[in-house]
Amino acid sequence: MLLVQRRPMLTLINASPCSGGYAGGMWPYHPELLARAVPRYTSYPTAAEFTDKVGGAQLGDALSSLTRGAAVSLYAHIPFCKEICWYCGCNTHRANRTPRLRAYMEALETELDWLSLKVGGKVQLGRISFGGGSPNVLDAMRFVRLLDRILTGFAAGNPEISVELDPRTLDADWASLLGKVGASRVSLGVQTMEPHVQAAIGRIQPPEMIAKVVEMLRDNGIGSLNFDLMYGLPGQSADDLVRTLDAAVALAPDRIALFGYAHVPRLIPRQRRIDDSALPGIAERFDQAAAGYRHLVSAGMVPIGFDHFARPDDPLAAASREGRLRRNFQGFTDDPADAVFGVGATAITCLPQLLAQNEKNPGRYGMRVLAGEPAAQIGVARTMEDRERGLVIEDLLCGRTADLSGLPDDRLIELRLLPFVQAGLCRLADDRLEILPGGLPYSRVIAACFDTYRALGTKRFSNAV
Repeated sequence: MLLVQRRPMLTLINASPCSGGYAGGMWPYHPELLARAVPRYTSYPTAAEFTDKVGGAQLGDALSSLTRGAAVSLYAHIPFCKEICWYCGCNTHRANRTPRLRAYMEALETELDWLSLKVGGKVQLGRISFGGGSPNVLDAMRFVRLLDRILTGFAAGNPEISVELDPRTLDADWASLLGKVGASRVSLGVQTMEPHVQAAIGRIQPPEMIAKVVEMLRDNGIGSLNFDLMYGLPGQSADDLVRTLDAAVALAPDRIALFGYAHVPRLIPRQRRIDDSALPGIAERFDQAAAGYRHLVSAGMVPIGFDHFARPDDPLAAASREGRLRRNFQGFTDDPADAVFGVGATAITCLPQLLAQNEKNPGRYGMRVLAGEPAAQIGVARTMEDRERGLVIEDLLCGRTADLSGLPDDRLIELRLLPFVQAGLCRLADDRLEILPGGLPYSRVIAACFDTYRALGTKRFSNAV
């Protein structure tokens, strides 16, 4: 459905032959085009645009306007871990005080009750995801109680259940519990298999531990496993990465996410424990990403974007082949729901007309919710143009050709795209934009050309080429 008036906008820009070096003969390397920091675009507008002009009242109104029978998903955030890793950028805290965790779970259940009263019998809940932090920081009884609260509060039927886990604290009882509640997908934070790199990021988990966890999960009927891996870590070489990938592939996960480590100690104080001087440079990171892509594809996995991979028979790979791949706050997904409810501290609810984020601090979140206030504190309303630009960005990141004819007339877009087209990274013709194979690692930077909240001005654009 067209959200704004279609109009002729962009014309053909002829691409000149690629220049620049190549990473392993696969991707052209243009450091000047990668110098700009851009979001991951798990939403548009991004969380950087959230303000207090959108909060609980606006979210309540938006929830009330949902169509009866609408397909929705729900994400529950557990922002606690038994051990805090130095590299981690997640909103998580040490679970070292039982009363604190108990109070948080009471608030989470109260928020679920509020949401259930708003829409519980109106919508159809198809997917439930638990993330963190580490949901397996909860004892089994508390987790079962939380899941039961969700299933009884919403028209759920037989929802797909997925859980993020810390393999260091997963035991046989928790693995058995996952099988008993019917969990179908599990994501493991593996990061690296190399002992010296693990020591450098404060996350010690021997490969034997990962193998044992995989065996327990498979034995309890978990049909889909994802490994989160990382490149660009301190002291990590390309050989280190390849050994980690080989060890991961040998354990036969269904999906692998290969993220680049983002070192921002100014924003994440725990990262100050990481030795900056041991971090790979920009060129090394690019080579590691290319080596990882090449290695996983050669192992038979299907690339989803440039840093996610799935087995050919996995639903995510099928969605990519069939043009159904989506992108939301949990990354790439085959989830068709346009509405995703987020509950818990820092969780984000995504609706077609707005995005709303809960209070980030678990303590303040609990005080708000238990005092009868809505958990949502900030957010952004999505205009029709926001939604159209969001569709373009999603298409580009999901490997589809984007139709630009629904965007308002904006000649600056051509100027922003020009260096990428001239470098042979994408093709633009008749309002259709396609990212070419060599342009995969530039996908987010190309997508940022359509971001009016942080789009490049012509002066800055010129400096970049």
